[in-house]
Amino acid sequence: MNSKLKNDSTDFLFKAILSLKNEEECYRFFEDLCTSSELKAMSQRLVVAKMLVEKKVYTEIVKETGASTATISRVKRSLFDNDTYGYSLVLDKLLKEDKK
Repeated sequence: MNSKLKNDSTDFLFKAILSLKNEEECYRFFEDLCTSSELKAMSQRLVVAKMLVEKKVYTEIVKETGASTATISRVKRSLFDNDTYGYSLVLDKLLKEDKK
């Protein structure tokens, strides 16, 4: 865990997110919390991570998502070279659900 991020405000945010029960609640909360650009950027990074796990090449990721190569590189570092494993944690759960 990144101790630079850990504080009462961040804990409160994460508790709020964990209290959401479905996609509709998520849409309602995140529409209030984030600008559409912020939400699109976060969504894009998660899709980029999924595509990297699927072994897609940069050109294909750029074409499909519109992400810059800098964004793809940043996501790749977080995905494969970071010890938080946040993307992997979420993607493993989502991909298991998709197989059901």
